[in-house]
Amino acid sequence: MRYSSQVKPISYLKANAAEVLIHLAEQREPLVITQNGEAKAVLQDVASFEETQETLALLKILALGQQDVEAGRLKPAAEVVARLRAKQTTA
Repeated sequence: MRYSSQVKPISYLKANAAEVLIHLAEQREPLVITQNGEAKAVLQDVASFEETQETLALLKILALGQQDVEAGRLKPAAEVVARLRAKQTTA
């Protein structure tokens, strides 16, 4: 995704805040806010932000799992299933 078309100065945000929020919700594209010609912030709608956070959480889980594999912290699936079944019958 190219953000060059979604760059606005902070003065635009100040003058058009309601419009910007509507646009963010409808287009679901982030908006880069500049101050003195320099990128300072990125605005996005809440739904996109939540999706991003969920994606990052899943990626972190995958990375942790990969670290476990590389470190040899593995157990055969049959052993794990047997332990879970044993816990279930005692609970």
